[in-house]
This record gives sequence, C-alpha cells and structure tokens, in this order.
Amino acid sequence: MPMDERKLDVLRAIVQDYVATQEPVGSKSLVERHNLRVSSATVRNDMAVLEDEGYIHQPHTSAGRVPTDKGYRLFVDRLSQVKPLTAAERRALHRFLDGALDLDDVVHRTVRLLAQLTRQVAVVQYPSLSRSRVRHLELVHLTDSRLMLVMITDTGRVEQRLVELPGPVAEADVLTIRRTVNEKLAGARLTETPRLIQSLVEEAAAELRPAMTNLSTVLLETLVERREERLALAGTANLTRHALDFAGSLRPILEALEEEVILLKLLGEVDTSAALHIRIGDENEIVGLRATSVVSAGYGPSGDVVGGLGVLGPTRMDYPGTIAAVRAVARYVGEVLAQN
Repeated sequence: MPMDERKLDVLRAIVQDYVATQEPVGSKSLVERHNLRVSSATVRNDMAVLEDEGYIHQPHTSAGRVPTDKGYRLFVDRLSQVKPLTAAERRALHRFLDGALDLDDVVHRTVRLLAQLTRQVAVVQYPSLSRSRVRHLELVHLTDSRLMLVMITDTGRVEQRLVELPGPVAEADVLTIRRTVNEKLAGARLTETPRLIQSLVEEAAAELRPAMTNLSTVLLETLVERREERLALAGTANLTRHALDFAGSLRPILEALEEEVILLKLLGEVDTSAALHIRIGDENEIVGLRATSVVSAGYGPSGDVVGGLGVLGPTRMDYPGTIAAVRAVARYVGEVLAQN
C-alpha cells in the first residue's frame, strides 16, 4: 500500500539529517529541525511504522534511527527536487572542460571534476568504439608496400595501424583507395561497417583489389574486432573520508575498484540510455560493493550514448547533489564531444 505524504516527510527528514550528521536521528530532533507540523508523539508513531516496514532501523538500543537501503531507495524514487549546481560549480565545470585539448584530456578532466564536485570516487568510460561512428580514415604512404591507417571517430578516438601491402602501390592509387574508403565508411556506425568493408573489396578495380583486400583485413581488425574498453578513475582517497560508513574495512571496495571488468559493470546499464541509474547497497550485484551506492549516466554527442560515467560512495550519500552533478557533467561532456 502506498505510503502517505506525512510518513514520507518523516523519512525524508531522517535521510537528510543522517546524511548531514552521520548520527542516528531521534523524533525530538526531527520536530526541532524540520517543519513537520505534527507533535513528537505523531513523529514517534510514524517512525515506528517506518521501522516495521523496513525503511529505517535502530542501530543500537536507546538510539535514534538510520535509513536502510530500502529507505534510501524510496527517498531517491520520490525525490521531488534535485539540488541544482551552484553558480560556482557551473563555472568550474565550463572552465575545466572547455580547456580540454583532445579526448584523453576530456576524459581525465571529467573524472577529476566529477570526483571534486561529489567528493566521491568517480569513474569515466572512454567512448566505446562499438558505439562510435567513423569520421575520417587517413592513409599515409610510408613505402611502396606499406601504409599507415589512421581512423578518427566522431567521439575523438584515434586508432593507428600499419598495413602491409602484397606489392608496390603507387601514391596516386593510395589516394584513390583513400577516397573510396572514406566515401563508403565516413559517417557509418562501427557496428555497420563489416558489410561495407566487404563491398569495398568486391567493388574495387582489379588492379587495386589485392591492396584493398589487405587494407580491408586491417580495417576489420580496427573497427570490429577491437573490443577493449578504457576507463579513468579518480577520487579513491575520498573513501577514507567515509571510513565510518563502511563496517569493518575498505579493502573489499578497493579490491573491487581495481578490477576493470567490475568498473565496466558499474556503468553497464548506461550502454544505450542517457537516463540516470542509481544502485543502492544490496542492489549492487558485486558483493564487495554492497556498502556503497552508484549513480551513473550515459553521455555522448547529440544524444547518442557512446560511454558512461558515474560516482561511487557510501549509501549515506547526498543523493540530490550527486544526481545533479552526474547529470550536469554527462550533459556537458556530450556537448564538448559534439563540438570537436
């Protein structure tokens, strides 16, 4: 049965006070700090109901109450307002990212900025090759039988490969091959390229077909078979600011953060959607991260999601502020990529 607004107000107040103070919250302090417009006795009754339903619990006898994972989840699901970034934070975001020189710089500035804004651990995934489009392919004539292939994607990734040719190829023929390849592949999503690459060989003039065949093999390796994903991480030291939130030890969290596969999994839900994803406590499938919450979002140019970014911290997190920061940074990184 749906919870009434008064009990939701009590839960919101408990979450806000506990996040701010890290102290269990009692009915007396709630009435004093918040305009709940009800008596202490009513607040105590509401807290008893919230405890019976698993939204709050009493960490030890004669203490106040603290939110459970279920309580944080309801709080997040019923957030009516996300705390906007301050003017200073918005200026910092623009100033910090506008000065980026290339994709590596964009990613590393983004992850540092996100860690600073949220004071949590930040993770940023490089734009995925599989979700990018070909912007341009350059062929550099190194010797009569060797080329350098340079592929640039719409997300700023640059891939270089050597192409060994079966025999000497004139520079004029290299220019013809380059023009043909760009006409066929420029603007295509990388997942669409295999059939286009096959047609390059089939449609090539007889005298260029051996060279096109070798080039197509390298293209397939570069565009299709390359599955590596790269990540940037910052703010791990912020975990020590919340050491009391993690029962026992930070070790399981630190060990999990060392595994790239786990970090990619944290951002996995943002593969196809720019929508925000929030996993709280036991909602994390990775055992070592069940004392944490993860707030993540997809980013990319012109609404195309090409990668993910997010933050990880204790479940006692400033959710409105963290959500605002992740959303704003994801949106602005997409704008930066669209301009490059």
